[in-house]
Amino acid sequence: MAKTVRRPLVSGNWKMHLTHLEAINIIQKLSYSLDASDPSYVDISVHPAFTALRSVQTVLEADDIRISLGAQNVHWETSGAYTGEISPTMLAKLNVSYVIVGHSERRQLFGETDEMVAKKVKAVFSAGMTPIMCVGETLDEREAGDTETRVLSQLAAGLAGLNPEQVARMVVAYEPIWAIGTGRNATPEDAQSVSQAIRGSILADHGEVAGHGVRVQYGGSVKAANAAQLMAQPDIDGALVGGASLDPGEFAQIIGFARP
Repeated sequence: MAKTVRRPLVSGNWKMHLTHLEAINIIQKLSYSLDASDPSYVDISVHPAFTALRSVQTVLEADDIRISLGAQNVHWETSGAYTGEISPTMLAKLNVSYVIVGHSERRQLFGETDEMVAKKVKAVFSAGMTPIMCVGETLDEREAGDTETRVLSQLAAGLAGLNPEQVARMVVAYEPIWAIGTGRNATPEDAQSVSQAIRGSILADHGEVAGHGVRVQYGGSVKAANAAQLMAQPDIDGALVGGASLDPGEFAQIIGFARP
């Protein structure tokens, strides 16, 4: 099966790691590593903690580093009495390009529902940014044979109300929950099967422009050791990388495996 040419996106989710000073150090080291390999055929985003966004933005722009700034989460309202939350407008003013929404840790640990995720997706678009919407199944769901049912249900809810052009511009990250931070990961064949189902569902519900344009990332214990096989699959257009993205050398290696 030939791979449709889509520009890959490799994203580093730094989660609750790195002070703003540590984040500056990591982004500078990553820049040096990428200068050596020059992977100009791939889009790259890093997603620091909120406290490091401004610092990383300053370094990226001052040094003209070819990496997009991303955020890990967002609220769907533009302002209001939501103590502790961050609005899409606040992120957009920092030149954030990509926002992760619906990560399994947000769903499991903080009670985010499909409806909340859908509102965040629309809010991210409204602020001129691109959502990276996460979908994925638990181990129990996988063992019960419910992987596609669960993933496609999350997908349908998150894309509800979007037009085909919006769907074509967004990113869907397939992250099997049982593989996140566990050292376990889906086989390349398993990851491709679910990614193909995601694309097929989008083709059926939103049309060819959306189905062929949307980028599908794989996430879940992505490392330099398995990234090449995962990203070689025809329906996988990059990776959402967790722990390995905190190591600039390894993250640069992973980026180097992405091919359009």
